[in-house]
Amino acid sequence: MCCRPSRMPEVSMSSVIKPPREGSLEAPTRHPIDWKSPDFWDEAALERELERVFDLCHGCRRCVSLCQAFPTLFDLVDDSPTMELDGVDKQDYRKVVEQCYLCDLCYQTKCPYIPPHEWNIDFPHLMLRAKAVAFRKEGAPLSARLLSNTRTVGRLASIPVVVEAVNWGNRNGTVRSLLEKTLSVHRDARVPEYHSDTADKRIPEDDDGAAAQPAGPTSGKVAVFVTCYGRYNHPQMVEDLVAVYRHNGIAVKLIRHNQCCGMPKMELGDLDSVDRYKQANLPVLATAVREGWDIVTPIPSCTLMLRQELPLMYPDDPDVQAVKAAMFDPFEYLMHRHTAGLLRTDFQQGLGKVAWQVACHQRVQNIGPKTRQVLELVPDTEVTAIERCSGHDGTYGVKRASYAHARKIAKPVENRVRQSEAAHFTSDCVMAGAHIAHGLGDGTAAEHPISLLRRAYGI
Repeated sequence: MCCRPSRMPEVSMSSVIKPPREGSLEAPTRHPIDWKSPDFWDEAALERELERVFDLCHGCRRCVSLCQAFPTLFDLVDDSPTMELDGVDKQDYRKVVEQCYLCDLCYQTKCPYIPPHEWNIDFPHLMLRAKAVAFRKEGAPLSARLLSNTRTVGRLASIPVVVEAVNWGNRNGTVRSLLEKTLSVHRDARVPEYHSDTADKRIPEDDDGAAAQPAGPTSGKVAVFVTCYGRYNHPQMVEDLVAVYRHNGIAVKLIRHNQCCGMPKMELGDLDSVDRYKQANLPVLATAVREGWDIVTPIPSCTLMLRQELPLMYPDDPDVQAVKAAMFDPFEYLMHRHTAGLLRTDFQQGLGKVAWQVACHQRVQNIGPKTRQVLELVPDTEVTAIERCSGHDGTYGVKRASYAHARKIAKPVENRVRQSEAAHFTSDCVMAGAHIAHGLGDGTAAEHPISLLRRAYGI
C-alpha cells in the first residue's frame, strides 16, 4: 500500500478536468483531452494543476521506479529547503515535464488516484498539456522538430543511393559525432537503418476481401496502417505480418497514402501537427472501416495513438470513434481468430525459449498478453514476459540529453533477458527491442514476434 499525503491539496476543477463521478467502486475512466478549450492553454491554471498533482505524487511516490520523471520530481523536493513541494522553484517543474515520454504506465498500472477518485490525477496528460503549452509559447529546437518528422525523414533517407549514404553515416564514428553536435543524437545510440525497398514495394498487391470470413469482432479483412517505421525502417516486419495473416485466410491491404500517426509530434507537444496528420489520415481510415475493413498497425505506439489518444482529443468526431472501434493489435486480432477456431496451428518448428519485452504502449491498451498467448500455441515454445519499460520511446532513447537515463531504465530488462537464457529475444516495439539488444552488447538481435510466428509456420 502506498503512503498517502498527510494533507490533501485542494482539487482545482475546470473545464480541462471534469468533476469525478460519485462513488469509489466505479471502474477507472479517462477524461477527454480538452485541448481546444482556452483553459487548457492558461499558464497560471496549468501551474496550479502541476503544483497540485506534484504535491500528491510527492506524498505517494509509488511510481518512483517507472521512469526518470518521478525521481526528478522527488529529488527536487528532497533537495529543497523545506523538503516539501513549496520549497521547489516553479521554474524547475519543466525539468519533470522534460523527462516524461508519455508511456502511460503510471496512469494504467500504478496510480491509485486516477478518475473517478476525487483527486482526479492523469499524470501523462498533464505532462502533455505542459509540453503543449511550452511548445506553443517557445517552439522546439530544430533537432527535436526534425527527429519527430519521421515520415519526411524516412521518405528522404530511403531514396536509392541516398539510403546507402545515410546508413553508412549512421555507422561512422565521425559522422555520429557531427550528428551529436548538430542534431543532439547521442553518438552511441542505436539508430535505425533505412530501406529503399519499402513495405509498399515489397507488398505490391492488395487483397479485395471478397472471400473474407468474419469471426467474433473481426471481419476477416485487414487494412494495415503501415506506419513510418514499418514503411521505411523495418519493411520485413510488415512483410511478415502480411504473410502470417494471409496464411490464416485473412485478406490484407495496405494503407498506402497516409501521414505519420502523430505520436512523435504529440510527445513533443506539437498538437497542431497532430491535428494536421489527423485531418489527412482519418478520411482514408474511416473509408476503409465503412467498407468493412478492420485496422491493424505493426507498431504499438501507432495503435495506441489511433485507439486512445486521438479518440480522447476528438471525442465527438464519429470517424475517429469508428476507427477506434475497428483498431486491433496484430496478436489481439489473431487471438480473436483462434477463439473462433480459424487460426491455423500447422506449425513446422518450435521456437524454444523466448524472452518477450512487453512494450509499454502495448501493455497500456489493456488487451492482455496476446503476443505470448499466440506464440505459446507453437509447440516446444516457452515465453518469458518482461513487463519493464525499455526507456527508448522513439527519440528519448537517442537524444544526447536523455540517452544515459534511457540506458539506465533499460538495464533491468537487459538483466532479465540475460537471466532467461532464451533462444530468442523479442518485443512488439522494434525500437524498444533494438535499444535493449544494443545494451546487451553480446550480439543478441531483437526479432519481432510476428517474424518469429512466420518462422514457426515455415512460410
